[in-house]
Amino acid sequence: MRTQSLKTKILILSFVSILIFSVAVLSLGAHIIKNDIIARAQKQVKNDLFIAHSIYYGEIETIKTAFNIIPLTADLVKVKQNLGLDYLYVVERKDMPKVASEIVRRAFEGQPTGGIRIIKKQELLEMGEDIYKKAEIEVLPTPKSHHSNLKILDKVMAIGYAMPVFDERKEVKQVIYGGKVINRNFALVDKIRNLVFEDKFYNSKPLGTVTIFLDDIRVATNVLDSHGQRAIGTVVSDIVYKKVVEEGNTWLDRAFVVTDWYLTGYEPIKNIKGQVVGILYVGVLEKPFMDMEKRIFLGFLVIVGLVAVLAAISSYILAYSISQPVTGMLEATGKISSGDLGFRVKTETGIRELNHLAEAFNVMAVKLKERQESYMDLISFVAHELKGILSSTILNAYSVRDGFLGMINFKQSKAMDSVARNLDYLDATVRNFLNLSRIEKDEMALNKTDLLVREDIFDVAVDAFLKQANDKQIQVINDIQPDLKIMADLNLLQVAANNLVGNAVKYANFGGKVVLSSAKVNDRLEIEIYNDGRPIREDEKGKLFKKFSRLDPHSGAKIQGTGLGLFITRQIIEKHKGKIWVEARGNGNSFKVEFII
Repeated sequence: MRTQSLKTKILILSFVSILIFSVAVLSLGAHIIKNDIIARAQKQVKNDLFIAHSIYYGEIETIKTAFNIIPLTADLVKVKQNLGLDYLYVVERKDMPKVASEIVRRAFEGQPTGGIRIIKKQELLEMGEDIYKKAEIEVLPTPKSHHSNLKILDKVMAIGYAMPVFDERKEVKQVIYGGKVINRNFALVDKIRNLVFEDKFYNSKPLGTVTIFLDDIRVATNVLDSHGQRAIGTVVSDIVYKKVVEEGNTWLDRAFVVTDWYLTGYEPIKNIKGQVVGILYVGVLEKPFMDMEKRIFLGFLVIVGLVAVLAAISSYILAYSISQPVTGMLEATGKISSGDLGFRVKTETGIRELNHLAEAFNVMAVKLKERQESYMDLISFVAHELKGILSSTILNAYSVRDGFLGMINFKQSKAMDSVARNLDYLDATVRNFLNLSRIEKDEMALNKTDLLVREDIFDVAVDAFLKQANDKQIQVINDIQPDLKIMADLNLLQVAANNLVGNAVKYANFGGKVVLSSAKVNDRLEIEIYNDGRPIREDEKGKLFKKFSRLDPHSGAKIQGTGLGLFITRQIIEKHKGKIWVEARGNGNSFKVEFII
């Protein structure tokens, strides 16, 4: 599993939390902004459609009021002009069967009637050429428009009103009827637009638009096409046509109107029989609201971004304030574990709990140092006491074993060999503890002299362990160049050499060999001590030079040792500004020492 620093972990978790929070807030903000702005605008369109409906159908009431005011004997031509009507007729009772208008037919039943009707080509031609020309509109398909087979529109939508005239017997003797043609009646749609939206534009587009459709074709509109002209003859979108004309429902939603998206309201226009004959449309250009939404969202984004940046900076400061003392604590544990018991951590971190932890850590370090000093003093005292006793004991043991104090038998000689070996091991152990005490108390001073590497150091070490080598039938080969010189402390390097040669003999295979060799390159001298044996694995190399650390030889033999030899050896070599490492070979291991000379 991949590990991360405390600071990185805190920052990642903080930034992820900030990111999730920011995204959530932005999503909620976008939802609220969209619902508030667009929903409010769409609700306003619904109200605008109601107003447009009232104005449109109010035209019928206007004609009705005029009909109730004018005298029946007035000049119809002047009345038509004064009322702004496109047609005005009087139909006698006898001509009723010829009348196509359902409004007029209902008036002959004695009921004044107004409403919307479609006037077809034949009737228009009878009304006159001027009215028929209003009907001729070229049908122009647009993107998303309803499919229409018409090429030229030849009928009109009209707002009409019919008023019956009664005789003395209360019977309808004639009907006066008139109306306005909606086709190309721009004054009507502009009037509705100005009352509902005012005459405002946005990027050269009308902000609010009004259209009257005859079936699916715009016959009166202030919607502009791509050329900036009124989009007369263009066709309503297919989805709106199905909803409004075919199903007879009101549409309140965004819709594509000729060239742009609008927030729209469409409602069916019905004749007096309840049949859908067209559509009344009002719409507000969507782009201003979308731009407003973007501006508000951008402002919201800037605010959230600033908050996120401040939160990120705060998180970084928090992570730093927490991780820095912990990192210092980690550094301190490393220093103490490496033997620097005088190292202390800062106790002023700005965080109460970490201050207490640092104080407790420093107290622990003081206790450890005191304990270590007592421990090393004890080791030094005991080792010095044992050293004197052992020197005399070893001398006596060897004197007895070698017959200097009288002849001994074979069994006694074997027993004395065992005693001598154990005393040698104990002597080496005492020396190691004395050296450890000097290292721990930083009392390992160097007394450098000119030395021959082979003669003064390693020949002595080989001689010291020759008997152990012979006992294991190990061939010891010393190929170190005899003329190599070094400035070093003889006693300390002798300790290091003894440890290296002794380990090589100790861990070499029975009947194997130990080879000492050297190489000199420029100002560097390298000494290699090789022995046959089990190659050291990579995961074991880290243990080799630690205090009290020993490796299992996996040979079944029990090998004595304190686990201090290589630790002391490394300390001595590093004191001489050198370095030591191990390399596994095919059938053994090589310990290499490098000095700068």
